[in-house]
Amino acid sequence: MTLAESSYRAAPPCVLVFSGSDPSGGAGMQADIPAISALGCHPLSVPTALTVQDNVSVFAVHPLDAELVRHQAQALIDRFRISAVKLGIAGSRANAEVIAALIRQLRVAQPDLPVVLDPVLANGKGDNLSNDDAARVLEPLYALATVITPNLNEANRLCGAGLTPARQAARLMARGCRHVLLKGGHGPQQEDVVNRWFGTFFQSEHVEEAVESAHWSWPRLPDEFHGSGCTLAAALAAELAKGTPMRNAIAAAQDYTQHALNTSYAIAAGQRIPNRVPAFVVPSAGENHD
Repeated sequence: MTLAESSYRAAPPCVLVFSGSDPSGGAGMQADIPAISALGCHPLSVPTALTVQDNVSVFAVHPLDAELVRHQAQALIDRFRISAVKLGIAGSRANAEVIAALIRQLRVAQPDLPVVLDPVLANGKGDNLSNDDAARVLEPLYALATVITPNLNEANRLCGAGLTPARQAARLMARGCRHVLLKGGHGPQQEDVVNRWFGTFFQSEHVEEAVESAHWSWPRLPDEFHGSGCTLAAALAAELAKGTPMRNAIAAAQDYTQHALNTSYAIAAGQRIPNRVPAFVVPSAGENHD
């Protein structure tokens, strides 16, 4: 066996990603790919839309044709074993319906295939990320989600404002989502970020509430970040692809994301870019590797 052959790593789990392309490199597919790779998995990437955006504004969204989305994914499904699916923006209702059909196809052979749904409705500024009604686009995907990861703004839009987190989570679970990770990054700025995991749905004659399984509190950083939600959802998909139990997967994904935010960088004024790629020290030219 040669030195090169002995250095080969075992095949990593594959995560099938459906998300939009962000030319600024901060969010969407450009966030998903490095996050999944950094956590030891291989991303299989199917773009659903091309966006025109920078680290502040979304100027346009161009959904890809639904048949093209299907064809891209089917070629991957036919060739590779998929260990998890990560869903970002679908771009259109037609794309969401195609993606739902593909997931159902995968689950014929893999009933427990993890699916992470990041219900991205808009960027941090509030610019829409779908030409259709972004909330309606998600409807075919709820029942297929192992875990959905809305921030507070998204939860308010999907479930209604003024509800407790437990009631919001219950409304999402009633649509078919098995687990809800309600993120607190868009909460009151004077408070810590509290992320809440709901894994049990309770329904009585008069009350629908989800039961909080765990919560995590993080110091609120002073800046805004481009693609933090994508990073967390992609990291969670990677952990679930490796077989990590849900509680541990959520904790590990948050640890990774917090580190990416703590070591973020600015390429222009506006939102900072999370640092998703661990540093690699290049050996000096004179170093001996015999």
